[in-house]
Amino acid sequence: MGIFPGIILIFLRVKFATAAVIHQKSATVSHEMSGLNWKPFVYGGLASIVAEFGTFPVDLTKTRLQVQGQSIDVRFKEIKYRGMFHALFRIYKEEGVLALYSGIAPALLRQASYGTIKIGIYQSLKRLFVERLEDETLLINMICGVVSGVISSTIANPTDVLKIRMQAQGSLFQGSMIGSFIDIYQQEGTRGLWRCLSKVGVVPTAQRAAIVVGVELPVYDITKKHLILSGVVGDTILTHFVSSFTCGLAGALASNPVDVVRTRMMNQRAIVGHVDLYKGTLDGILKMWKHEGFFALYKGFWPNWLRLGPWNIIFFITYEQLKRLQI
Repeated sequence: MGIFPGIILIFLRVKFATAAVIHQKSATVSHEMSGLNWKPFVYGGLASIVAEFGTFPVDLTKTRLQVQGQSIDVRFKEIKYRGMFHALFRIYKEEGVLALYSGIAPALLRQASYGTIKIGIYQSLKRLFVERLEDETLLINMICGVVSGVISSTIANPTDVLKIRMQAQGSLFQGSMIGSFIDIYQQEGTRGLWRCLSKVGVVPTAQRAAIVVGVELPVYDITKKHLILSGVVGDTILTHFVSSFTCGLAGALASNPVDVVRTRMMNQRAIVGHVDLYKGTLDGILKMWKHEGFFALYKGFWPNWLRLGPWNIIFFITYEQLKRLQI
């Protein structure tokens, strides 16, 4: 064989080998893209349920701390709890250990819907813009997070309403979960199930979700991306832990003021002749600032962070492990 035929043969072999590699990578990407049709939805829902159950008592103390001390609502005017640990101890002592899980049924139902839709939409939207981890940007992830947060929270809002009322009222709350849904609908109508619709059509739950999801998920992804690309750590549990801890703190700082107002608005009842204490998120923030001071907007911050931190750690570690299943 001459030199030129040999070169041509080598060139053809390299060309076919390269084509085979490209085809294999395309097949891999196609497989991953097809997996996005259902895996993030299912894994996101399962991981959300695990995280919710593990951190629920802390979430309950956050709700109790946020609704107390309302000078314009006599039902919750008394300051019963001095902090998260005091609230946990007093609730356990006065109402029993089961009271620490008041509202757990609608909470798990909420995560089964909210967590499923949130993660599924977020991951699917990201794949419309980028295919590789290193190509992700904070702006793209924030847009995907805000959109997925608004959609998922709006759909799951009725379960959130019931969860907060059961948490706030504790042992005073009567009835089963299904019966309570029916009772809210009969007394307050459809608007009661999608509580907090203000005059300008803004749902505080969707606002909070837009802030939380629009901050937490992008911060997690970007932190994880830079940790992996730095070469210091790989795609390990340590990386997932650091990323989830960081996003939990960022989410708590950004969302707490809206979360306090949302909690109080969901706890107020829509009855004929009854005047709402807060007409919307901005109105609630201004009234709280005026009557209770600026730091009232950060009532329940420590349990909020101490919940969001462990919640995100449990969620993301569970979610990342589920993603590794060979299904």
